[in-house]
Amino acid sequence: MKNELKKICTIVNPVSGTGTKDKIPDMITSCCQERGISMYVRYTESVGHAKTLTLEAMENDVDCVIAVGGDGTVNEIARNLLYTDVILGIIPKGSGNGLARELNIPMDTKSAVDVIFSGHTTVIDACKANERLFFCTCGVGFDAAVSKKFAREKRRGSLTYVKDVVANCLKYEPEVYELNVDHHSIREKAFLITCANAAQYGNNVFIAPNADINDGKIDITILSPFNAFDIGPLALQLFTKTIDKNSKIKTIRAKEAQIVRQKAGIMHVDGEPVMEPEEINISVINSAIHIFTPESISFAEGVQRRINEVFRFFEDRFPSLPNFTGHR
Repeated sequence: MKNELKKICTIVNPVSGTGTKDKIPDMITSCCQERGISMYVRYTESVGHAKTLTLEAMENDVDCVIAVGGDGTVNEIARNLLYTDVILGIIPKGSGNGLARELNIPMDTKSAVDVIFSGHTTVIDACKANERLFFCTCGVGFDAAVSKKFAREKRRGSLTYVKDVVANCLKYEPEVYELNVDHHSIREKAFLITCANAAQYGNNVFIAPNADINDGKIDITILSPFNAFDIGPLALQLFTKTIDKNSKIKTIRAKEAQIVRQKAGIMHVDGEPVMEPEEINISVINSAIHIFTPESISFAEGVQRRINEVFRFFEDRFPSLPNFTGHR
């Protein structure tokens, strides 16, 4: 579906991810001026501020809110746009960028801006864990513990996240969970349980390869305890979308589920750690939000994007290297 815009609010999280965002507002402004679109920019100052800015934007009758940041910023903005005509635009500038990657939104800023002004939208599901909304994944167990540690890190980015995973992988003690799905109860000792609306966490790490973000269902991935010899194959399968083939993995697809753990603790919601009680109720909200997305990409375009991402990763961290992509 094509959409014409008249008024846009761009919300920038200046501290998300690792790259600079200084030139992005001017880039969006230029595109708006060419098309006669009104646009203004707001910057988040703290956790929760994006919600306030989004509600203000809706009071100002905007057609679109553009989120410039990571999955936490996108989540905070998106959950206030449910069941409205306001369209979400995403400029991915976080550590994982799970929703953007799931929807094939380019990691390159200019290309992501072009997606928004091409006017094509997709309607996707949202999910709830108790009263918390998420769009990609929520989970308990090891990934929640890592999200808590990662949130406390002074330096963000994929390298820091990998460091936290490796440092804590073999130290983590699996827990016993009761999972109630479709009137059936399952009791499992699990390393983690992930409820996936989308196929990946972010950074192309696919925890639920067959999840579909607009099928009205959620894929529940249960990872059983494992030993050091299992780590290599599990890591490889996470990046090659084949984790569902591992014997340590169980996957259940459902519209609703309940997770009961032994005590209250950390749960992650789109990568952000939150405290929740022993009982967590999961449900799907069908066709919840409109998002600007590419119409389609060819296999060759997909490969080229991945190559560019690798080059940009090293360019951002090692500025003295030759500039291969031309995006400095």
